[in-house]
Amino acid sequence: MRNDHVTLRSTAVFDLLAPRTPAVPVKVELRYDTRDPYAVVAAFRTGRAGWVEWVYARDLLADGLLADAGDGDVRIRPSVEDPEAVLIELNSPSGHAMFEASAQELADFLDRTYDVVLPGNEHQWVDVDDALTHLIPHDLA
Repeated sequence: MRNDHVTLRSTAVFDLLAPRTPAVPVKVELRYDTRDPYAVVAAFRTGRAGWVEWVYARDLLADGLLADAGDGDVRIRPSVEDPEAVLIELNSPSGHAMFEASAQELADFLDRTYDVVLPGNEHQWVDVDDALTHLIPHDLA
């Protein structure tokens, strides 16, 4: 386990896509924290209500830049219409959203995460004892 934790942040604008309407720009903050080295957080600005956060695997983002990736609530794939764009599809019980984002911006962010934690070295940043403490109830009686 490493103790020199780093948090990377990057802001971007994703286009919210909907049928028969113009795309709506949405501010997004991408975050990567070495305390959770396998994950990326995308926080979507939802107006005055604040932010909605989605957490997904860093590998999913990397895979989605190259090909259709994900089979759960988050799916990422290159755009067929625009080779410089990536589509990010989010599904939840409360709805569905499709965003288009710059492939280059996402790749640059991903490269910055690799500068901090190389793929395959994530386990060096995980504190197993701390993770178990948070998972196991303290009053087992």
